[in-house]
Amino acid sequence: MTGRLGVWFMRVLAHVPLPALRALGWCIGQLLYLLAAPRRRVALRNLELCFPDAPAAQRRQWARETFVVFCQTWLDRSWLWAAPREVVLERVKLQGALHELEGDTPTIIFAPHFYGMDAGGLALPLRTTRAFTSIFSTHPDPAVDAWFMAGRQRFGDVRMLNRADGVKPIISNLRKGGLLYLLSDMDFGPGESIFVPFYGTLAATVPSLPRFARLGRAKVVGMYTRLTPTGYVAEITPAWEGYPSEDVEADTAEMNRRLQSYIDTMPGQYYWVHKRFKTRPPGEPPVY
Repeated sequence: MTGRLGVWFMRVLAHVPLPALRALGWCIGQLLYLLAAPRRRVALRNLELCFPDAPAAQRRQWARETFVVFCQTWLDRSWLWAAPREVVLERVKLQGALHELEGDTPTIIFAPHFYGMDAGGLALPLRTTRAFTSIFSTHPDPAVDAWFMAGRQRFGDVRMLNRADGVKPIISNLRKGGLLYLLSDMDFGPGESIFVPFYGTLAATVPSLPRFARLGRAKVVGMYTRLTPTGYVAEITPAWEGYPSEDVEADTAEMNRRLQSYIDTMPGQYYWVHKRFKTRPPGEPPVY
């Protein structure tokens, strides 16, 4: 019941003018920063580990911003997934090395967890007819899960794959000349992860990007999506030269270095509330 009510409320919010919706998100974000103490501590600890030379006041400002942007982008899913196509096209821009999306070369789009990632996920099928695949985790509430699935697939030729579906359909789509929207920058535990530096601290990182690139014979481009006052701007980078190599660990470390360069352009819009360093190398104490 709660999930259905929440989805209904989001559909109502789709009709609210964007400045008012953003103002509501700002207010909720400020309140959440004060009330959600455990997540606030996680964000501040992540920022301390990743930006030790930044003044503490600056890290607090980024942490506060991350709560505000989280709430604003959550509310924006109302119009992203329900507003007319013309509205979404007007508010969500795609720029950068757009030539990398042309043709039928298998292409992986490394799209890290900036809060605007769902807007970026719509920018692609809105502007290319290529088959588009992404990987998702099932939401525990069926109504919310259905809302997520329908919203992410509302434009273009989009196929959402569950992590439990395995590698075969992902590689098959790539080899047919499709696009893979890959978010591989979270800590998914020790199972398939390797430890490579992230802002100088060893982080358990899934090496799926170089492995999928090699198996799918695909080039890799980066994409990071920025929230702006009028909507979003998704930036496509040129293809990563010489990627992947024969060294999975070096390639995974390179992914993190590229991610750092994206984060440095907008530290407050990255997903710092996630315990990125929760999995530690054997013998190392927890950091949270």
